[in-house]
Amino acid sequence: MQAIQFDRFGTTSELHLAEVDVPQVGPDQVRIRVRAAGVNALDGKIRSGSMTAITTAFPSIPGFEVAGVVDATGDGVEDIAVGDEVFGWSSTGGYAEYALAAVGEIAVKPAELPWEQAVSLPIAGATAERVLDLLEVTAGETVLLHGAAGAVGTIAVQLAAARGARVIATAGQGNQLYLASLGATATLYGDGLVDRVEQLAPDGVDAVFDLAGKGALEDSITLRGGTDRIATIADFRAHELGITFVSGPTPRSPRRLAELARDAADGSLITTVTTYPLEQAAAAQDASDGGHTRGKLALTIA
Repeated sequence: MQAIQFDRFGTTSELHLAEVDVPQVGPDQVRIRVRAAGVNALDGKIRSGSMTAITTAFPSIPGFEVAGVVDATGDGVEDIAVGDEVFGWSSTGGYAEYALAAVGEIAVKPAELPWEQAVSLPIAGATAERVLDLLEVTAGETVLLHGAAGAVGTIAVQLAAARGARVIATAGQGNQLYLASLGATATLYGDGLVDRVEQLAPDGVDAVFDLAGKGALEDSITLRGGTDRIATIADFRAHELGITFVSGPTPRSPRRLAELARDAADGSLITTVTTYPLEQAAAAQDASDGGHTRGKLALTIA
């Protein structure tokens, strides 16, 4: 099969298309003929060598999310059959024509949901929900999301609004209307942020979710009057400031994944995806590394 690999840490120039063996299915696994693979910021961090907490064996196939058709099942698999359209987390790297997945980490895809939209849900959905749960966001509260136009932010805005919270979301000028279309009150990031948010929420904000990692934590502390109910997934200075840094594996619930997929299929959950063919994986990671993407990035595989 064809797959994207890198043989050492470095820039996206290390990514190349290679012919590799098709992975063989094991117990409680399925093999998926991949139609779309998610591209995440973590992919670039692993490739660059900056994510030292994750062990990388070379050659390495990037990617954690896949959507495609089951073409083989291992011993013990009962509820998933060959020919089923599924999506979820891959255990062998998603930037490839075939990938393996544990049956407890995939869900059946609604037939009407496009591949690239399905693959936008696993990491973004699980991460958004994990942080909103941690912050205990509930109806009637006001939550501030920094850098909300990306993959996780797109889902987080909508999930917070679905809980009955008011969402104030920051982004650049080009994404103000986009965030408003998702149900947020949009405002610009950068100088003067505290004043802008205080004008929008004179009674204060109840929780802050930082997805940007670009110097918004001090403003967040000012707006909250302390470090309580502030969490970041992007700013490594969090511990210095006494703020929660959310990292590590997210919960992987096939049931919740299926619910998000149904919402995306019927249009009640909006997904925004920019796609690249598999052979342009380097360009996709360059875009991801730049940090200003709208919604999700995905690779499509014919």
